[in-house]
Order: sequence, then C-alpha cells, then structure tokens
Amino acid sequence: MPAALVAMSHSPLIGFVDVPEELKTELDGVFDTARSFVKDFDPTLIINFAPDHYNGFFYDTMPPFCVGLRGFGLGDYDTAVGDLDVPTEKAESLVSFVQDQDIDMTMSRYMGLDHGAVQPMEILFGGIDTVPTIPVFVNGVAGPFVPMRRIRAMGQAIGRWAADQDERVLLIASGGLSHDPPVPQWATASEDVRKFLLDGRNPTPEARQARQERVINAAKDFVEGKATIRDLNPEWDQNFMKMCAEHDIAGLDALTVDEMVRDAGNSSHEVRTWVSAFSAFGAIGDYKVDYQYYREIKHYIAGFGVMTATQQA
Repeated sequence: MPAALVAMSHSPLIGFVDVPEELKTELDGVFDTARSFVKDFDPTLIINFAPDHYNGFFYDTMPPFCVGLRGFGLGDYDTAVGDLDVPTEKAESLVSFVQDQDIDMTMSRYMGLDHGAVQPMEILFGGIDTVPTIPVFVNGVAGPFVPMRRIRAMGQAIGRWAADQDERVLLIASGGLSHDPPVPQWATASEDVRKFLLDGRNPTPEARQARQERVINAAKDFVEGKATIRDLNPEWDQNFMKMCAEHDIAGLDALTVDEMVRDAGNSSHEVRTWVSAFSAFGAIGDYKVDYQYYREIKHYIAGFGVMTATQQA
C-alpha cells in the first residue's frame, strides 16, 4: 500500500490580511510544491487529521479525537461549504479497528469541519470532494488534553489500519505550530462566552463576522507589536519539525500541556495533528521527509511549517 504525508500549518487569516508581496510569492511557491507532491502521488484515499476552533466541536461534548463517518464544510473564513466525499464503510472499519487496538476512538455520523480541516484540502486539491477522505478530528484548543502518548498511540493504530488498505493513502496533518490567537479559554471566559463554548453552533452571519474581525484585528495588532498574545517561537517550532523528520515521535511524549502553552502558546496543541499523522506514517513503515519549509509569520499569527514525506523502500 503506497502512502505519503503532507503536514502543514493553516491560518484563517490567509486572504484576510495583507502580507508583503515577497512573502505571498514565497508561500505560493511552497503551496505549489505541496500541490505537485500530491498530484504526483495521486492518492485514492485521504486521512485528514485536523483540529477545530469551536465551530464544529464544543464543550457540550468534547472528545480528544473523533472519526467522521460523513463530513461537511462549515464555511468559516469563506472556506468551502458542502459535503466531503467520505467512504463511510471504510471510516466505520477504521473506527472498529482502532477501538480493537484499545484506543477509545469516538465517531461522528455527520462531522462539521471548519477551516482547520478544509483549508489544506482547498490548497492541495482545489476542493473538499475531489478525493475520498476520512476526517479525523484531533482536539487542539479545548483543555484538558490527553497526554501526548495517547495521541501517538491513536495515530499508530490508524496507521496499522491504513497499511492493510488497497489504496494510495495520503495522510494530511493540519495545524500548529507555535501560535496564540485570541481563542477563548474556559478558565478565563465570561458567562456569555462560556455559553458559546458549550454550544455555539449555527452562529448568525453577524456573530460569525464579528468573531472573524476580532481575529483579523488581533493579527494587525500583532504585526504592529501591540497585541497581548504570546509571541511565536521559531526555535520550538523547528525543534518539533526536526523530531518529526528524525522519527523521534516518541520523544514528543515529553511535551506537557503547561510547557507547551508557556513556550509556544495556547493553540500550539494543534501540533497533535502532526503527532497523529507522523505516528500513523511511522506505523505504516519507515519514511523520509522530502521537503520542508518554515517561517514565522506574524501576519498569520503562526509559526508556519510545511513538510512532505514518502515511505522508504
């Protein structure tokens, strides 16, 4: 079973904030490289590991990870709306297999997917229904969080399932790296915000626009040095990417929740998608990283990384 991997940061601010032309050209080239990689690989099945940002998952029920047996784009930040092409029987098979591996995988019969899952598919494939895709939600914003070793074990179980499929499987990891956007935290949220965190589904257009404007304005303040959010941490980011490239995923078990927040920001937990995907990829077989890119991009409030990897013969 051939397999490949693309791990990439995302940002809802792409297209919503002005960036220097040099940076735009640079990122266009990075995305073109990733697109060429997946075009050459020509996947027949995608497993998309992605977080959510209180658009599809809320505190009324917040699993550490979840497989979508069907899925649809929620349309935040002008991302695609509509159904993914989810092979439901295969997704059910994945859930059963992973549960048999002593991983308490949850499932959704109709998973709402925000920009975290949708943006990479739009960048890589131009849409969300072009290749059969199994979405895997990995909680990256809503504490408390399970230890990183459980994320690694979940990814390994998915990789063992994927290894038995007669498919060309592309693993996508979307999220991270260091960043601390103005996502509300339960511990410090007001009662009104807590109501939203419990169940903020189906916001009015006005409420969604106001929320997006807060993030856009935070990015502008961040660039100008006026924001109160944590700074980006390129050293942390590049060390994390190095550990992924060098197959040291088990070493990431040492990452603790408090240390990650302190060193890389509240939303650094989105790297759990990378841990999931690289763990799955390692369970399929030995791999090598073919391409990697990193840049700290304050305009996007993100340590921005992209990696592609293939299996070793």
